Order: sequence, then C-alpha cells, then structure tokens
Amino acid sequence: MMHAVTPLYAGLCGLFFLVLSIRAILARGRARVMLGTGEDPALLRAVRVHGNFAEYVPLTLVLMLSVEVMGVTQWPLHLAGISLLLGRLAHAVSIGREAHDHRLRVAGMMLTFLAITVLSLAAIIFAVL
Repeated sequence: MMHAVTPLYAGLCGLFFLVLSIRAILARGRARVMLGTGEDPALLRAVRVHGNFAEYVPLTLVLMLSVEVMGVTQWPLHLAGISLLLGRLAHAVSIGREAHDHRLRVAGMMLTFLAITVLSLAAIIFAVL
C-alpha cells in the first residue's frame, strides 16, 4: 500500500514551524517587545527565521501536493520534501546565530529554491500533458 508523501512533510514542517514560533515568542519576552522587534538583534533574527519559513514553506507544500495528486512517483516527492526541510533547517541555523554563517544561509536557500523549482516544473508539465 502506498502512503501519501505530502502529509509527512507537512506534518514535519508544522512541528518545525511550532519550534520557530516558540523561539520567536521567547525572544520577544526576553526583549520585552510586544510588537515589532524593538531594534533587538536576537528578536529580529528569531522573527525573520520564523517569517522566512512562513514565506516559503506553504507554497512548496501546495506544489508538492499538486504534483502528488497528479500521480508523480513517490521518490521525487521525498527528494523535494527532504530538500525543503534541510534547506529551511540550514537557513534557520544560519540566520538564528549571532555569528551569521553566510554559506549555510546560501545553501539553505539553494535547497529551498531547488524544491520549489523542481515541483513547479513538474506541476506545469503534468498540467499540460
């Protein structure tokens, strides 16, 4: 029996998003800032890691589900899901640190863009064939 792939990555991303949300909430409490970032560097990093995740992950999961529903085999979906998760993790670790690692940030964005590109092209190809 084949299992759906997208719910696995949606669930993992959901848990990851909760962790990032809690980190942002805690940073907000430490900085005593209720709205915005109050020019607090740690809070700004936590908010941007959380926001960046929220900006890229939903579209990627919609693309993944679209391609899955169209009948693509599971292994490319797993590769895209792993790429998305590793990309978001690398990006979060990079930006979340005070000593920013630009290479890790670039690697995270490249993995995320790879997943979006492959899934977008697959969606277009499946839609027109």
